[in-house]
Amino acid sequence: MWKPRAFSLLLLLLLQLLLLASVSAAKRSKRSQWNTLTGSPPLVIAHGGFSGLFPDSSENAYTLAAETSVADAALWCDVQLTKDKVGICVPSVDLDIATDISYFIPNKSTSYLVNGVSTRGYFSVDYNFQDISGISLTQLIHSRSPVFHGTGYVINTVEDVVKLVASQTPGLWLNIQHDAFYTQHNLSMKSFVLSISRKLRVRYISSPEVGFLRSITTRFNSKKTKLVLRFLNPDDTDPSTNQTYSSLLKNLTFIKTFASGILVPKRYIWPVDASRYLQPHTSLVYDAHKLGLEVFASDFANDDLLSFNYSYDPIVEYLQFIDYGDLTVDGVLSDFPVTASEAIDCFAHQGTNATRRDKTLIISKYGASGDYPACTDIAYKQAISDGVDVLDCPVQMSKDGTPFCLSSTDLLESTTVAQTSFRSFAMRIPEIKSDPGIFSFNLSWTDIKGLTPYLAEKQGLGVIDVVIDALSKAGYDKPGSQKVYIQSTNSSVLLKFKEKTNYELVYKIDEVVSDASNAAVEDIKNFASSVVINKDSVFPRNNGFVTSNLTGIVPKLKASNLSVIVETFSNEFVSQAWDFYSDSTVEINSFIQGAEIDGIITDFPKTANRYTRNKCLNLDDKTPPYMRPVEAGGLYKLIDEHSLPPAMAPYPLLTNSEVIEPPLPPVAKIISASSPAAETKSPPGNTQPKVTACFLSNVAVFLTYLLFL
Repeated sequence: MWKPRAFSLLLLLLLQLLLLASVSAAKRSKRSQWNTLTGSPPLVIAHGGFSGLFPDSSENAYTLAAETSVADAALWCDVQLTKDKVGICVPSVDLDIATDISYFIPNKSTSYLVNGVSTRGYFSVDYNFQDISGISLTQLIHSRSPVFHGTGYVINTVEDVVKLVASQTPGLWLNIQHDAFYTQHNLSMKSFVLSISRKLRVRYISSPEVGFLRSITTRFNSKKTKLVLRFLNPDDTDPSTNQTYSSLLKNLTFIKTFASGILVPKRYIWPVDASRYLQPHTSLVYDAHKLGLEVFASDFANDDLLSFNYSYDPIVEYLQFIDYGDLTVDGVLSDFPVTASEAIDCFAHQGTNATRRDKTLIISKYGASGDYPACTDIAYKQAISDGVDVLDCPVQMSKDGTPFCLSSTDLLESTTVAQTSFRSFAMRIPEIKSDPGIFSFNLSWTDIKGLTPYLAEKQGLGVIDVVIDALSKAGYDKPGSQKVYIQSTNSSVLLKFKEKTNYELVYKIDEVVSDASNAAVEDIKNFASSVVINKDSVFPRNNGFVTSNLTGIVPKLKASNLSVIVETFSNEFVSQAWDFYSDSTVEINSFIQGAEIDGIITDFPKTANRYTRNKCLNLDDKTPPYMRPVEAGGLYKLIDEHSLPPAMAPYPLLTNSEVIEPPLPPVAKIISASSPAAETKSPPGNTQPKVTACFLSNVAVFLTYLLFL
């Protein structure tokens, strides 16, 4: 039988276990929603600082990374050793790859074995630090801007990096890529990291060499400095074990004996096929976490070729790694740490019903045309699903007077008409374009709707009356119906709509302008309530850089109670100025928060909709640095005078003479005839300005009418 004392002890033990379990559960619930190994948010690791913009490991790269990232980000330094044992941050063992050393010390390259491969270059082991302290770091990736090369981008020692960001609080991540190489030259990476760790706070030390990490594992307290095995390509070989990394990956239990975590290329977790589509994720994160190993993912860059699944939006890629159910990596190594910081702190764990925090109007550009062919049913349906406020329809007309949505009146530009018998209908109409085209107004709707989307000035067709009639039949002129916007570059078109309808009218300024005269603004107010301008009219740019502060056009229009809509916002990084860090969200934020525009036109409405719901909006002085608008012209000021592009002429002022158009000509009678012969010239005097687009919110009925009539 149980004795009372024994029972009491057992009861006390059970109570203690229950208490510990409840405390542990409370800690888990309190710490966060994160499924990282520690429950903390994933770590942002700035690869050589902000190396997506400035030369890797340069002063500007490190300071910008510290200024625009989450507070606890880690600054990555690829450590190389000089002949006099100074540790420097340079991304390649061959200095010639990442610096201009061969320019200052010509014809002095040497050949050494690096991991068993004969390599010719300039190596730090041949120089004292003083010998190379004056050479400059250069941009490693040639598709990035080369203008930030010069005397201001000198090599930094490891100690220098810490001094550069002393006012911020990021930690230091040392990557020891070539311990075996330096050992061959009687230099000890082990001695260096032990020495530097006594002077500085080193949070992480990584290496692709098992032998190096095993040699230092007992010398570091994992609570202060974590050791991480870096995996290279699966078929590459670790020189210290002669094992491939694919083989090492099968023995995570062994890795746990000397390391706290692993750093792997992102494809180890989410493979991408040859067509750039995602494949099912691997079990790597789960397997490592079960053993207590943290998992860090590398190779994140906004200007890389992302999987098509991400719609060219780098934030979507990050969310795939940090906010995909219980698959969450413990950190990401990025050339653009601002984007990783946004993803983690502002966009993760939003859910599909997140509260909208910004009311800027989101208008589609041909539907979700970034993902699907422009003006197709699937593009419009996707735009609605993506949360667009307003759908656009570029109105084109068929020969028999049917209005429909297509991005160009020349069917060669947007359909497969060239692969049909209609290719013989090509003709040249100089008033529309200099090259021959196959135009929508020369084919019947029956002909056109059989084409695959791949729609102007038109002949003998009254676009305005037809559009008004179509909208009326669809019920959009009834009280309480959805809002309709009519946009045109022609004031006479908008005046005609104003005479006949109560729709909201939008004037589009085709030219890049810096401001508008008071007379021009007053004229616009006579026929429009909103104005569409392009991005360069807001932030002027030269050679890809924003050159100065905001132009005067937005304040001028808004002061006259005209709403300002800007186009076109795309996710592809080549569409953005360098100032926006190859990040569509940074660009959108800078226009909305910085320029205070009222609407954006975008071919990726999902990205804009996600932006309006992010958790970092409306925080006033508590807004984190990665959700503040960029300083207009800030990067341009940093370009060395010898690298500055030629100055551009100032953008012109919009005058009232450019706004006022002559009255519309009468509509010519449609001649009943077969399609014209190829190369037929247009008869004079029977063209009519087009209605560029109809914007509609909640337009399921309207779309059905236009697309399936």
